[in-house]
Amino acid sequence: METTFSIRLSSARKMAGMSLQKLADALGNVVTRQALNKYEQGKMKPDSNMLITLSEILGVPVDYFYSEPTAIELCNPDYRRHSSKISSFQKASIEEKSKNHLEKYIELETLLNLNEEPDFFQFKKEIITPEDAMEAANELRKKWNLGYDPIPDSIAMLEDKGYKVIEIDGPKSFDGLSAEVNGSKVIVINCSLYEENNCRKRFTALHELAHHSLKFAEGMEKKEEEKLCHIFANSVLYPSDMAIKELHSTRFHFYENELVLIKERWGISISAIFQTALRLGIITDFIFKSLNINYRSLGYHRENNEPGRFLSREKPVRFQRMVYFALGKGLISTNEAAYYTGVSAWEFRKSMKQLV
Repeated sequence: METTFSIRLSSARKMAGMSLQKLADALGNVVTRQALNKYEQGKMKPDSNMLITLSEILGVPVDYFYSEPTAIELCNPDYRRHSSKISSFQKASIEEKSKNHLEKYIELETLLNLNEEPDFFQFKKEIITPEDAMEAANELRKKWNLGYDPIPDSIAMLEDKGYKVIEIDGPKSFDGLSAEVNGSKVIVINCSLYEENNCRKRFTALHELAHHSLKFAEGMEKKEEEKLCHIFANSVLYPSDMAIKELHSTRFHFYENELVLIKERWGISISAIFQTALRLGIITDFIFKSLNINYRSLGYHRENNEPGRFLSREKPVRFQRMVYFALGKGLISTNEAAYYTGVSAWEFRKSMKQLV
């Protein structure tokens, strides 16, 4: 019979991306794969020494194995990159890490009795063409009163609208995913990919928003659906009317200095500016190919090598705010706050600066 320990052990193993055999190997085969399987089925329990060893190898505190789990199910997880690039163990790790984070998130919301009404965006028209995706982006800007101004912080905007945005540490083949949990719309972002690239991070967040908000033609290939999500995200970041106004069609050259200025104003990558210009008929296929050849020859396609930086936080903060809110109201202890934030109690106390 499954117990709290057996459920938690299985969860910790999946978060670590390990098979039963890989975990047995990491333990030096002191415990066999079959014995570990019995642990996860609730038929056996480890002694205290083995419990500490499991804690160290799986990277979770011992207390984790005995904390009561909350029933969390990721409904309809939709990955930005094609799922064939992600192994089954990586996928299990991504989803288990997401559930673990969301479990704490929902616990805090319940504890604080937060019932904030979300303002989700849903585009009613079926998306078939690039023009449909651009129309949806324009509709979102109207509904959320964004006007024609740059979005200062896309992730802050999504959190303000009621989306649960969380970050996890995932493999390089994973950008992000969208899912639903208990009626909430969730966006998961791979934090390890975007330390120096806010443009890519905000693009990914809005790409996942597209999966939540757009309805695609039945039978559409995944590759085409992803392309339309790209167009939506680009058009939300850099409205078509402003792109046409700023880029102009009667020109012979593009200079890096100008592209960097556009990037740093709108928070959109230079490669995405090329895509926008092609889509709007500002440049021809020939010029688009020439721009991309030069772009790659300069090495700008390599990670964090594109010139220009968009200065924005682009980091989810609502969960952290809830931790301090609950602590300030006396609903949780310092040790519990440390557990929610995933650091030791000593580290958390060291970071605290109480003003009143």
